[in-house]
Amino acid sequence: MEKKFNVKQYDNKGNIEYELKNGNGKITKYNINGKIKFIGEYLNGEKNGKAQEYNYFGNLLFEGEYLNGKRNGKAKEYQDNNYDMGRLKFEGEYLNGEKHGNIKKYYDNGKLKLEGEYLNGKKHGNIKKYYDNGKLKLEGEYLNNEKNGKIKEYYEDGKLLFNGEYLNGLKWNGNIYDNKGNIILELKNGNGKGKTNDRRNEFQFEGQFLNGKRHGKGKEYRYDQLIFEGEFLNGERNGKGKVYEYHSGYGYYNKMNLEFEGEYINGKRNGIGKEYTRYGILIYEGEYINDEKWNGRIYKDPYEFCIE
Repeated sequence: MEKKFNVKQYDNKGNIEYELKNGNGKITKYNINGKIKFIGEYLNGEKNGKAQEYNYFGNLLFEGEYLNGKRNGKAKEYQDNNYDMGRLKFEGEYLNGEKHGNIKKYYDNGKLKLEGEYLNGKKHGNIKKYYDNGKLKLEGEYLNNEKNGKIKEYYEDGKLLFNGEYLNGLKWNGNIYDNKGNIILELKNGNGKGKTNDRRNEFQFEGQFLNGKRHGKGKEYRYDQLIFEGEFLNGERNGKGKVYEYHSGYGYYNKMNLEFEGEYINGKRNGIGKEYTRYGILIYEGEYINDEKWNGRIYKDPYEFCIE
């Protein structure tokens, strides 16, 4: 980090704006447009003490304390966009430049986004997360920035989604519920068979779990539309699978059409496979390596130049 010792800064009229002697002093820095960029104290050539930082337009972004050039102590940060300027973004503490201790984060609209404990910049301890409508999203325990221990998760309307335990960021013991309160998956030591939903119910999975990861036969859905069915290994697509794509419009389009069928390794197309158009016409068959067509035949799409 650059240290400043004996420095003088002048304004555009030749007046001294600030002066450091032997690295010590209180200074005000300016952007090229004349707006204040930084106000604070230096000691031994580094930022030390109370400070304020501003964006290019002169709006306050940070106020807090520095020690030996790094943020230390209580601090507040503010939104940096034209619509929510001046709204609180973060309040809490820093230690050696990292978020540390009890902190709060906020959405652009001013609603509380997160509150809880941090250790050296990572979530560590009890944490609560919220949706931007103010409803509770999650409450539970973290370790080194991963979910570990007892956790409850909720749908956006406040209904319970998951109640149980995580291990190293994976659901381990507990129940997952649909938005009507019915148990759709029960996990014991990371193993089970059933369904999972994301918090906004946009993406779902139905199948088998082993050690907290998708393992065995399963199906993936988006907005209740099937997008993949096949085999999983350690959470990734592995083995034979089929990919579907939904086409909206008139007649033939209002359905899920087979887009690909073939083999996967570690989530990527590897091995023999086939691709189809939205009309079900074969356009490629052959071998894939890491999602790329490798050896095979490409067929002309007879509808390629049709106007829809």
